[in-house]
Amino acid sequence: MSEDPAILCLGEALLERVEGSAGASGLSFGGDTSNAAVAAARQGARVGFVTAVGADPGGDALLRFWKSENIDVRHVRQVQGGRTGSYHVDPDPSQRRLTYDRQGSAASRMKPEDLNEEMFRGVSWLHTSAISQAISSDAMATVRRAMELARRTGAGVSYDTNLRLALWSLDQAKAGMRQALEYTNLALPSLDDAVALVGTEDEESLLDFFLEAGAETVALRLGERGAWVATPESRYRIAAFDVEAVDSTGAGDCFDGVFLASLLKGASPDEAGRWACAAAALAVSGYGAVAPIPRAEEVVRLLG
Repeated sequence: MSEDPAILCLGEALLERVEGSAGASGLSFGGDTSNAAVAAARQGARVGFVTAVGADPGGDALLRFWKSENIDVRHVRQVQGGRTGSYHVDPDPSQRRLTYDRQGSAASRMKPEDLNEEMFRGVSWLHTSAISQAISSDAMATVRRAMELARRTGAGVSYDTNLRLALWSLDQAKAGMRQALEYTNLALPSLDDAVALVGTEDEESLLDFFLEAGAETVALRLGERGAWVATPESRYRIAAFDVEAVDSTGAGDCFDGVFLASLLKGASPDEAGRWACAAAALAVSGYGAVAPIPRAEEVVRLLG
């Protein structure tokens, strides 16, 4: 890429294998922040990725994939002796049914000293997640360092609360997310995550929690019911789009990337939420994390 990225995504990338449906099997790619990077890039945003992958065929394949999606890989490090993690998908239209093989992955070996202030020069948004924190103590420290550097250089911080209790306990997750939210400009929780973290099902109260924690904008994903988008001044409820859902894998990540890309185009938060809801609806219409992520013209058609 000739220009520096406007969005820098940081986290774990994985190999993906989809099983359980005729015509849906095969090797692809995933990982929450990588999926968000693809979604933003397919909307025309300039995107870069920060991670570590194995010096192995899986790492080579991920690098080729990102380059094919016009994602800047100058900050992707291949680790000798590390390995690239993977997961299997059993497709389901309403819930994630995933089996992971990520223990000791190269991404879990990311360290704060891998980052420097120069990486964030000219970046408008850093996007990362709770999964990026939870894969190791080194990764946790790396996410915090990235947030500090982003804020120091004037970039906004976008944070998805992706809660995976297989990676850490609920108490650990609450502490880690509280720490991250102190740096967060845009919070991107799902309803299930927010309920687990806050302890209430009242959606207005959930919005209050993230705004009071420091976020300037909150996009609360409600799955097949759409989303809330809230700022301290206003709140918008965005209706879902009617599609035939076959696999929900990566839909929230798609929402995140499209929301950010829309903000970069000058959309208001509620407009960005509508674009993101439309893109996520298209994403659940196909199998796997990245194959069904739409391009801008597909979102335009759905929006009418």
